[in-house]
Amino acid sequence: MSKFVPAIVSLAVLAACGQSAPPARPAEGTDAGAAASEATGQVLNVYSARHYDSDKALYAKFEEETGIKVNVRESGAPELLETMKAEGAESPADVIIVSDAGALYRFQLEGFTQAVKSDVLEAVIPAQLREADGHWFGLAKRARVIVYDPQLLPAEEVDTYADLAEDRLKGELCVRSSTNIYNLSLLSEMIGRNGSQAAEAWATGVASNFARPPEGGDTAQIEAVAAGQCAAAIVNHYYWLRLATGSTQERLTAAKTAVSFPDQDTTGTHINVTGAAVSSTSKSPELAIQFIEFLTTPEGQSLLTSETKEFPVVAGAANPEGLDLLPAFKQSDYPLTELGSKQAEAQAIFDRAGWN
Repeated sequence: MSKFVPAIVSLAVLAACGQSAPPARPAEGTDAGAAASEATGQVLNVYSARHYDSDKALYAKFEEETGIKVNVRESGAPELLETMKAEGAESPADVIIVSDAGALYRFQLEGFTQAVKSDVLEAVIPAQLREADGHWFGLAKRARVIVYDPQLLPAEEVDTYADLAEDRLKGELCVRSSTNIYNLSLLSEMIGRNGSQAAEAWATGVASNFARPPEGGDTAQIEAVAAGQCAAAIVNHYYWLRLATGSTQERLTAAKTAVSFPDQDTTGTHINVTGAAVSSTSKSPELAIQFIEFLTTPEGQSLLTSETKEFPVVAGAANPEGLDLLPAFKQSDYPLTELGSKQAEAQAIFDRAGWN
């Protein structure tokens, strides 16, 4: 199967994605879960950087099945980390859920994760997608892809990350800020694979090809390509897929673009994860492990990925609706645990390259 995905989507293909909930709010359990927890007296505190309606159903299902009440604090990963720093050893967090191995590394570096042993998690989560000592576990997978305008660029001109640094794309690229963890992790893999000098040459070349200064999130980059403001952009796959399975207008936007999974003939496309860790401050680590194990069950994987449009990590788990719009692809086998240690160097390279 070709690694290039024509973004032609039927207007009746799928229902629109749910709307995100506002950040930094506590989420209470269901009445049924609360009633069950009164009998068990067990409570689990989840600090999550996710904010999807499907997560509410996930927490409710866990409460229903276990009788454990789930309290949720939602905010961005940096804000959650600062909160835990302020709370210190008294932080009530039991489980930390954030996107990107680089973000998980930051919590581990600050001493807010603990090594745990779970035969279940080790059996179902590939070693590449989890920290070797059990400090964190990848639960849903994403790919960093290239979205492009097929009317302006032939597919072969955007089939590698290296293509984005070529002079022929001068003034044609849209990207988000270099401080975004997704871009830091991508460059960190390049540093690990090719060395600092090659990584800096790539970042400099990409920065010289910007159509505009970095701004907005990944969805904004796709919209810019569709609007003709640039010819190509770097995004996570699910941002495109949400548009392609969204409202009529969103599907029309996606239909003006195509998706390339880079480096299929060499190292494969950069991947990353949404993952979870047991907090080092948890008073109930056994409940935290039980919750993370639940997220690897068929039902847990379905609820975790249904709205986000990420790839499940457990073999045999059902894909979210619409994922069949994307082809099978070769993914990078680079160890995700090595991404975090190169973040500082990656940011310094971006800064020197002029990638703001």
